[in-house]
Amino acid sequence: MPNTATTARTTFRKRLIAAAGVSTAAVAVSLAVVPAANAAPAAQPNAVKYATPASADTVPEWINEALKVMDKHDIPGTYNGLHKNIMRESGGDPNAMNGWDINAQNGTPSKGLLQVIQPTFDAYHVEGTSTSLTDPVANIVAAANYAADKYGSIDNVNSAY
Repeated sequence: MPNTATTARTTFRKRLIAAAGVSTAAVAVSLAVVPAANAAPAAQPNAVKYATPASADTVPEWINEALKVMDKHDIPGTYNGLHKNIMRESGGDPNAMNGWDINAQNGTPSKGLLQVIQPTFDAYHVEGTSTSLTDPVANIVAAANYAADKYGSIDNVNSAY
């Protein structure tokens, strides 16, 4: 049976890799130091912060609600495009926050299901959704609106954006 500290570090590294992208993750993994099995895991103060993940039912509900708003405002995107990006960016946690990248260093950490920074959220917010950056539907719709403007659709986003 695996050591719980080792399992937690492995889970953290998988999330870090998913959130950071391949090139940054390779550096993060290559610099990782694994303490002895009986040592307490080191604190990760600048890592992506995860709260309790959403249930398996809530992410699809949020996506479907966002798709209704997107359709009403002619914002392109599909369930699959949104879902793959949400899982990569936050693992389905609407309170996920990146505390280590350049945005965070500049005081505007990426937050929410699709890891949006406040200025981008403000610029691409869609009327009729919450003005809270971490509101799941508002975060999805604003991110999809941004992706549509920059990449044609959230479906065309296959890495951090």
